[in-house]
Amino acid sequence: MAYDEDLAERVRELVAMAAGVDERRMFGGLAFLVHGHMAVCVSGAGGLMVRVPAEDTAALLTRAHVEPMIMAGRETRGWVRVAAAGVTTKRQLQPWVTRGVEYASTLPPK
Repeated sequence: MAYDEDLAERVRELVAMAAGVDERRMFGGLAFLVHGHMAVCVSGAGGLMVRVPAEDTAALLTRAHVEPMIMAGRETRGWVRVAAAGVTTKRQLQPWVTRGVEYASTLPPK
């Protein structure tokens, strides 16, 4: 499944002013990286994957439309998947994009 081009454009608009942001096609989706670290990814499976502090993962999973990110059959701490229904408006999308970009910005550049 191809990623949602409209969602990708909406994310692109939100990260346009952030420093060090690059985008790359990865994992069947479109990833937005900050200084080489993935921050958010428009998923080919729908919705958004968001990088978060590992210690915040459990609390974020209690929110509507949020589930664990599963890679190779294992839950990936420090990442959550937000369903498409959870990012339909700018008001829903912006906090997730901001969260991912801000966290990735704290990591040392690659």
